[in-house]
Amino acid sequence: MHALRASRHLVQLLPEPECQTSARERWIAARRRELLPTRYVHVVFTLPRELAPLSLQNKRVVYDLLFRASAETLLEVARDPKHLGAEIGFFSVLHTWNQKLGLHPHVHCVVPAGGLSPDRKRWIKPRYAFFLPVKVLSRVFRGKFVAALKREERLRFQGSLTPLAQPKTFAAWLRPLFRKDWVVYSKRPFGGPEYVLQYLGRYTHRVAISNHRLISFADGKVTFRWRDSAHHNEQKLLTLSLDEFLRRFLLHLLPKRFVRIRNFGFLANRRRATSLPLCFQLLPSPSAPQARQDCSTTDGAKDLWRCPQCAGPMVIIERLTPAEIQLRSPPLPVSAAA
Repeated sequence: MHALRASRHLVQLLPEPECQTSARERWIAARRRELLPTRYVHVVFTLPRELAPLSLQNKRVVYDLLFRASAETLLEVARDPKHLGAEIGFFSVLHTWNQKLGLHPHVHCVVPAGGLSPDRKRWIKPRYAFFLPVKVLSRVFRGKFVAALKREERLRFQGSLTPLAQPKTFAAWLRPLFRKDWVVYSKRPFGGPEYVLQYLGRYTHRVAISNHRLISFADGKVTFRWRDSAHHNEQKLLTLSLDEFLRRFLLHLLPKRFVRIRNFGFLANRRRATSLPLCFQLLPSPSAPQARQDCSTTDGAKDLWRCPQCAGPMVIIERLTPAEIQLRSPPLPVSAAA
């Protein structure tokens, strides 16, 4: 009976693919017209594993600080004339998991490579291959986050963390974090905006584990696929008891109404309407023939996606690989022997 109740919870917790894909497609469509005609870079800020217990007990506070500290780091380093000397804009996406569903809070930042000059009269291109120096980003991020934690009055400490409620104990607990490098990872630049859209589809509305990674649920155990980055991204299988799988999955539920995709700099909600047109004006515009070709292709695609029965427009709910189609196919009915 316990396994039956738990399996029902598992079904309820995993989001419907249609809902997840629909939200993602709507968000991407809204962002499409905001993509600038320049290359984009991808920067990831990760919290040290020592902060995982504190994050779990203070999700809203710690994740808000992660957003704020990472954004302030990018904006501050980019404004420095030694590095870029420009005002940048970007959006950040919070993920809290690793491939094994462990707690691993980090934010993915997608940044147009360059920014507005202080007088807002020209677009400044980066001087570094990876946009901004990663070591500088790491040190600034570490300093801002730890300083914010020391000032934070909303933290709550329970269980094994109860002694940290004493200011001196908490300060001593934080001190070792200054002795280690924090992980800030700058991935190779995307190409132009078309590659950014492909990226957005993979990252923005992802949950801790997607349906196509689930292999089986049998005998009270869940088996799923994970990617081992330490061994050349080798695909492996992990089997957990149902209780342990649910425990790991529930680690990544966010507080109610928590916003996990946020905009900063000239893409911030209050500034986007005035800053984006200026950015488009200062950047070289894409060629008109290409734009007309894209528009023509889009219009043609609309006519192709019609229901063969009622001729009404059809909407793409989800794209599946052959392996995913086979995985999701219902079991074949077993006919009774004659």
